[in-house]
Amino acid sequence: MSTSPAVLVVGGGASGCAVTVLLRRAGVAVDLIEAKEDWNATAGSGITLQGNALRVLRELGVWEHVKESGFGFDSVGITAPDGTVLHVNRDIRTGGDDLPATMGMQRPQLQRVLTDAVRASGATVRLGTRADTFEQDDEGVTVRFGDGSTGRYDLVVAADGLGSATRAAIGVTDKPEPTGMAIWRIAAPRPAGVTRTDLAYGGPAYIAGYCPTSDTTLYAYVVEAHRDRASIPPETHADEMRRLASAYGGCWPEITEHITDPAKVNYTWFDRLLVEGAWHRGRVVLVGDAAHCCPPTLAQGAAMSLEDAWVLAGLLTSGRAWDDALFQEYYERRIPRVRAVVEASVQLGQWQLDGVRDADVPGLMGRTMTMLRELP
Repeated sequence: MSTSPAVLVVGGGASGCAVTVLLRRAGVAVDLIEAKEDWNATAGSGITLQGNALRVLRELGVWEHVKESGFGFDSVGITAPDGTVLHVNRDIRTGGDDLPATMGMQRPQLQRVLTDAVRASGATVRLGTRADTFEQDDEGVTVRFGDGSTGRYDLVVAADGLGSATRAAIGVTDKPEPTGMAIWRIAAPRPAGVTRTDLAYGGPAYIAGYCPTSDTTLYAYVVEAHRDRASIPPETHADEMRRLASAYGGCWPEITEHITDPAKVNYTWFDRLLVEGAWHRGRVVLVGDAAHCCPPTLAQGAAMSLEDAWVLAGLLTSGRAWDDALFQEYYERRIPRVRAVVEASVQLGQWQLDGVRDADVPGLMGRTMTMLRELP
């Protein structure tokens, strides 16, 4: 490795931004490329960040911005479909007692906080840019970009998401698989009484829930069995989500009034991915959704991606050689924790798909979240 290492980060989502900021803080030269011309173009409606995600965001130096932009809370309510509150559970503070258990945020706000941090770090950013080929030798990687230019790097970090082209290009054959569920999401004004996540089980959907994302906003979602996406024209998305949401009481009637614009409704299948074996091939390393993803039943997708970035950056800046042993240690530190989250997230959904009424949902969630209090 050269005395002044250079890293290419492919993808400008949470894990890509996080690893860029952490490496730049240690003086590593980083180029970040993002295929989209507009970093925030498809940032989505809302996101639930558990405490262990907030812990990494604090390490990035952006916690104060996150706190100002989001809505923190420490409990989750379980309701009947008519809105009757059946139980309120105090959440485990997985990031430590000095951070909220949960923070709701508008996704574009989180993305803006992260991209601002990347730009402030001094990294070179190229939007609308893809990496086409990776030619490796013992010293590094030569990357050819979509515009015909090339670059030479000591390491490539593949943070290009669930459909990672980099993962496929380096010969990792694992692909995401649908779990059988899908989710409708929308951002909406926050009713004054919404100060935590409430989840309704039953009714026409498996789950109907919402999460406050600021003093004035929330995002709402309903989860159902997945359908052929081609059978749901985009112009009907608001009608479909409103039809499902209108069966729920409590705060839902006020929320449902705002489900009118199909362009603001997001419909997504739940997927599962866990790359088995090493998460690297030579000097190309996978992080985040490129290596693993899970249904949002535990709200741990972003947290796992951010933790990947934290662990990998810590190893890369430890003074050790960037070799197979280091990259394998990264995998071995991450895989037990990520596997537990992926399997628990999938199991929670599968119990609903199978109609299991005596499933130990509280036990599984409690064990998993307690494990996540430990540092990754």
